[in-house]
Amino acid sequence: MKDRRLIMGMPVTIEIVGNSASETLEKAFAYFTYVDETFSTYKEKSEIMKINRRELKLEDASHDMREIFRLAEQTKRETLGYFDIVNRDGRLDPSGIVKGWAINNAARLIHEAGFTNYYVDAGGDIEVGGQNADGNKWAIGIRNPLNTSENVKIVYLSDRGIATSGTYIRGQHIYNPHDKKQEFDDIVSLSVIGRDIYEADRFATPAFAMGRKGIEFIEKLNDGRPRLFEAYMIDNKGMATMTSGFEKHTQPRI
Repeated sequence: MKDRRLIMGMPVTIEIVGNSASETLEKAFAYFTYVDETFSTYKEKSEIMKINRRELKLEDASHDMREIFRLAEQTKRETLGYFDIVNRDGRLDPSGIVKGWAINNAARLIHEAGFTNYYVDAGGDIEVGGQNADGNKWAIGIRNPLNTSENVKIVYLSDRGIATSGTYIRGQHIYNPHDKKQEFDDIVSLSVIGRDIYEADRFATPAFAMGRKGIEFIEKLNDGRPRLFEAYMIDNKGMATMTSGFEKHTQPRI
């Protein structure tokens, strides 16, 4: 069962393999609507907007809001300050961590309902579980940032997440917290594969903000542990650089 809806200002696609999935599908979409109502920086009545207007103190905010702030602070530490929810204009915008967190929570909701094979995509950031309806790994395209009508790579994933950060669609919306006036014209796309979409997404944007060093940062996340992260980076000349274990994800049966 598959459906696509516009939520959080982006297309959200959910596919659940199995019978009697309609109720779970509706619950997953309802969850995304809740996240939008709570964290949107475009909705005047959202909780984050009330915090920005100082109408609501963080300590009085919802558990989810306080959790997101905690996770954002953790990510800031783990990315050497390249992740920061404080915008150039001084406003708080946790969307850089909320989307992956929300996708991961929706995927967990589906899994806990008894469905192990699913696909959850919000704005191109994706978490998949198990296998597709044909019994294969989920095939996911990495878009060519210099020609968005084609894919440069196809990756095959199961129980993984993939997030892409770049400037080729939304322009210069990413910033370097260490140099807020910096514009990005060298690296145009960075896709990160992680054990889930939350982990992939929270590292993709700060790694992109690091420029060419971002791919090295993702590689080092694997130091001393099983390989959980891989990345594929494309520069403005169309040249690609990948982490040492990325190619294994381009093989459908491995």
